[in-house]
Amino acid sequence: MIATLIFILILSLLIVVHEFGHFIVAIKNGVRVEKFSLGFGKRLYSRKKGHTEYCLNLIPLGGYVKMAGDNLEECKGKSDEYFSKPPGKRFQIIVSGALLNYLLGFVFFWLIFCIGYPALTTKIGGLVEGFGAQSAGLIPGDQIRAVEGRKVDNWNDLQREIQRNSSASSVNIMLSREGKELEVAVPLKEKSAVDDLGQKRSLTLIGITPFDEVAQVRHGPIASIFLAGQKTLELTITTYKGLWFLATGRISMRESMAGPLEIFFMTSRAASLGLVAVLHLIAALSISLAIFNLLPVPVLDGGHVLLLGIEKVRGKPISAGVERILTNIGFSLLLTLVVLVTYNDILRRFGENIGKFIAK
Repeated sequence: MIATLIFILILSLLIVVHEFGHFIVAIKNGVRVEKFSLGFGKRLYSRKKGHTEYCLNLIPLGGYVKMAGDNLEECKGKSDEYFSKPPGKRFQIIVSGALLNYLLGFVFFWLIFCIGYPALTTKIGGLVEGFGAQSAGLIPGDQIRAVEGRKVDNWNDLQREIQRNSSASSVNIMLSREGKELEVAVPLKEKSAVDDLGQKRSLTLIGITPFDEVAQVRHGPIASIFLAGQKTLELTITTYKGLWFLATGRISMRESMAGPLEIFFMTSRAASLGLVAVLHLIAALSISLAIFNLLPVPVLDGGHVLLLGIEKVRGKPISAGVERILTNIGFSLLLTLVVLVTYNDILRRFGENIGKFIAK
């Protein structure tokens, strides 16, 4: 029950932030907003304030902002209508939802770095046969302090510094052992591994495994800004790589995409791990939503940006009939995608049980 509530709250937050971006920029650009709606289906709550009706609906899986004259067939040429505004202002309105989702993701990553997050320490738990750490004399219990003079505070820092020196044959490691400081040259060795996108890549390793010791890592507000920006950029690059690999057939949809059901299970797991895990999930989902919304598919924000680009080249908007056809195509594609990812979610979570049931 708690996981379901958190799931609904997270989805609602992402949707409200996205639609508020459209809403506030539309008003700023002089467009009359007729409706701000969260969810679909049966209306649970409605209140009108000024020109805008605010609605809360039963199914919290989406939302929308209805602007005056945002349909070519409805536009009457009034100054406060969407299609009466120049392409530049319409572009601002379209992309503002995704930009606000991006900002939300960045802010939540910043919060995580500020309040602190659990991370494995740099204490060695074990050695891998045939790698440099073993031949250099490292032993379980050693605490690594620095790599090539650069301080490492946790296991992620340690991995990053080793990869930074991947072109070298060895790295100088400063470590603590029974109260003594030692400096050791450790040979590097490459090993093929599979990354988060299922692609083979070469990793540079010294051959150690972590000790089961976790410490809380915190950063100052200023440092957290740069770390949050780095995290946001890394997630953006990874997401676009995933989309490209999906489009070129290098990874399957089943491996790379999650629907509402899978997001629910991710939310449930994050809730069990604590606040930081929930904040991380919200940040990742918010940035992913921004990227997905900017894909050049009719119905999505990116599709509207594409139509604006065509309008800019032609010197006039496409006809209402063509826009309606493209919208229907985009809606059909989106609905098909939702069905497919939901089907994949069911197979991912319940495929084995379904197979056993059919076998009986």
